[in-house]
Amino acid sequence: MNEKRTLVDSVWWTLLILWSAAIVFPLFWVFYESLKTNQEFFRDVWALPEVLKWGNYGNAWSKYGIGQAMTNTLYYVGVSLVFGTFLTTLNAYALTRIAFKGRKLLWAIIMLSLFLPGINALIPQYVLMRDLQLTNSLTGLVLLDVLGENVFFLMLLGGFMQSLPKELEESAYMDGASIFQSFLRIMLPLSLPGIVTVAIFKFLGLYNNFLGPFIYLSDQSKYTIGVSMYSANQMMQYSADWVTLFAGVMIAMVPSVLMFSFFQRWIMEGATLGAVKG
Repeated sequence: MNEKRTLVDSVWWTLLILWSAAIVFPLFWVFYESLKTNQEFFRDVWALPEVLKWGNYGNAWSKYGIGQAMTNTLYYVGVSLVFGTFLTTLNAYALTRIAFKGRKLLWAIIMLSLFLPGINALIPQYVLMRDLQLTNSLTGLVLLDVLGENVFFLMLLGGFMQSLPKELEESAYMDGASIFQSFLRIMLPLSLPGIVTVAIFKFLGLYNNFLGPFIYLSDQSKYTIGVSMYSANQMMQYSADWVTLFAGVMIAMVPSVLMFSFFQRWIMEGATLGAVKG
């Protein structure tokens, strides 16, 4: 029995190592290609660079407007993340901790929306944004993401809040606390692991969001990092400056990789706590 377990473990470890290599190797390849000259790249894509060309990163920052795109992305992601996470927390609290007439029906409608492809709302959203004169505006994108609730995040945080004991709120009500005071002083601190988990998922989704900024932004000076890199990729039809593009790709990856690396424990803890206790 022990030999079987050892054999199975070895097979799983081998598969995991191969899977990890399949993910890491392309990233490593893009990294060392970003340190070449274009001549070296077209001569042999597998050869290592003779001299490390760190200047490609400076060229990508200025040539493709990555610096401005990062600033735009910081505004778009930062504001959307703060207000969007707060509204998601409020909605989850109201739907899971407050008893009111029609709550089950409201939850059913929200769950029903999971079966509707999000692309179906694209045209009505665009018409609404156009009529409100919010197209080609980073603030318009922020409003669209903040007010457009994500059902997955609502379910995740709602499940986490349902796992918390109701006696805590009942004690607060007996001491004269209002619903909002109970939310701020009791539920918010206790739900912090779940809130951080949702915030990280929101950050990754907002940072990697391409379709929304691509559709609503027409001014190049307002591009987010995803649209900026797409625009740089389109330029390769005429300039073929691939090493600078690879450098831009590496720069664009840094924030999301750092975010996931630093907060990976929070993601696993927040997701599993709600699932186990719920």
